Amino acid sequence: MPRGVDHLVLCTPDLKPARGVYERIGLTATPDAHHPFGTGNFIVQLDGCFLEVLAVTRPELIPNDEDGAFNFGGFNRDFIARGPGMSMLVLDSTDENADRADFNGKGLDVFAPFTFQRQAVLPDGSEATVGFSLTFVGDPSLPGLGFFTCKQWRPDLFWKPDYQRHAIGATGIAEVLVVASESKSAAAFLARFADAGTPTPVGDGYAVETTRGRLSVLTPHSFAERFPNAGVAGRDDKPFFAGYILEADPDAARTHWQANGLTVFGDDSAPWLGADTGFGYIVGVSKA
Repeated sequence: MPRGVDHLVLCTPDLKPARGVYERIGLTATPDAHHPFGTGNFIVQLDGCFLEVLAVTRPELIPNDEDGAFNFGGFNRDFIARGPGMSMLVLDSTDENADRADFNGKGLDVFAPFTFQRQAVLPDGSEATVGFSLTFVGDPSLPGLGFFTCKQWRPDLFWKPDYQRHAIGATGIAEVLVVASESKSAAAFLARFADAGTPTPVGDGYAVETTRGRLSVLTPHSFAERFPNAGVAGRDDKPFFAGYILEADPDAARTHWQANGLTVFGDDSAPWLGADTGFGYIVGVSKA
């Protein structure tokens, strides 16, 4: 069951200034929402995928760790304590039980089933209850990073066209950037996670093509060559998520960014913003 990018978890200490930055980038954000396990977020909806900008908003609600369970609130609390950045990659799902069977069959580290509900504010100001079934996995090749699949219970209540109109014409996530010295083993895990084909060598790294978006595994050297002076710092020489590339209008993005006083890198066809703008990760665009 091949899977594509569902969303990215992007950690920040405070949602309010993060919202301001995302508005300067030219991305429309939903109203804030809150989880029952201590975190809060706002969402940038795209076509079938989204960005989740997340902070710890009620630390007293974060549960204690339990054997065999993935502590979402605790994981992201500890991640944010080390600095902002992208903490988790999430792939789409239509059947959490099938995901679990697939991951177990591939020998991945699989955590206990997890479901939750929260309130979502709709464009007209009304509220609706949305729910999710999550299947968390991990692998020694990418320590300290989070991975799970996400099945939505009521996608009709979640996806709203009013939230999918963006000043830079963003429509999707074209590429997710992972930096790992041992790029081959990291790419092999991501291919199993996405139920994708064999990773394609690209220089000293690899590309994993999913049904929605490419997962690019770069060595520190190849990342620095592709994104010079990006300002993305690793964490104790461990693998890290370095950012993402959106499907968007490069001309509109460059114009909007410059008008908002942002420093733009890259050429006309693929401009990008450094980590100082993106809270520890780069944000780029490429033509869909």
